[in-house]
Amino acid sequence: MSKENEKKTLGFALGAGGSRGVAHIGFLQAMEEEGIYPDYVAGCSMGSVVGAAYCAGLTTEAMKNAVYKLRILDVISPSSRRGGLFEPKKVRRLLQRYIGDPDFKDLKKPFRCVAVDMISQSVVEFSEGKVLDGVVASSSIPAVFNPTEKSGMRLIDGGILERVPYNRVKNMGADVVVAVDVLGWRDCSEKMPTTLGVLLETIDLMDNYRTKMKREQDREKIDCWIEPELGNMSQYSFKQFEFAYKKGYEAGKANVGKIKALLR
Repeated sequence: MSKENEKKTLGFALGAGGSRGVAHIGFLQAMEEEGIYPDYVAGCSMGSVVGAAYCAGLTTEAMKNAVYKLRILDVISPSSRRGGLFEPKKVRRLLQRYIGDPDFKDLKKPFRCVAVDMISQSVVEFSEGKVLDGVVASSSIPAVFNPTEKSGMRLIDGGILERVPYNRVKNMGADVVVAVDVLGWRDCSEKMPTTLGVLLETIDLMDNYRTKMKREQDREKIDCWIEPELGNMSQYSFKQFEFAYKKGYEAGKANVGKIKALLR
């Protein structure tokens, strides 16, 4: 087969976004309906949760139903340790209920996720060992959840340095890279937030500029950048899951033609 006739490989990079990340499920549903399936998936934070479940074989319908039933007490457990308000153990147990405790090599599709090591101040990619180790570390929001301590590292949410891990799927071998950014550009509240709110909005502010700069620098690596229209939905809300799913689905459908053209 000539190089021109070889099938192009497709990679989905699912970005961080808390509850806004439910839009990833809608996006994946839209892709499936159009017969578009990724060869590689990488995720960060909530994108790692959805990506891991998808690559483990959980259907988008099952993911949607699980999310719609989710309540805040299902994922938070007060911490008595230094480093965070809550323990991530409930998050891990919840994920284990739906996908078990697989190794990366056991997944149905190649998957990677990213966290940040505070000690080395660098991005850490998870590609082997227990999937849930990587996903929990990747989604540990600073000061909200306790960091994961592993092999001399102190791991926190990957979105701190790499919100949308498009480089990961590119390095995995994807010819076509589709990046889904559910956060987009976030505004700070006009009303004075809580102390924790100020911290989180400060992170958002820095992330706005860092992500914009990285996207401009790496524009040749990204074939399609998708931002579902989620408005001012809070990434910490547990009330708008259906809205997020719908907007992710709509964004997926709106980009079907472009993605299919890229794959030809």
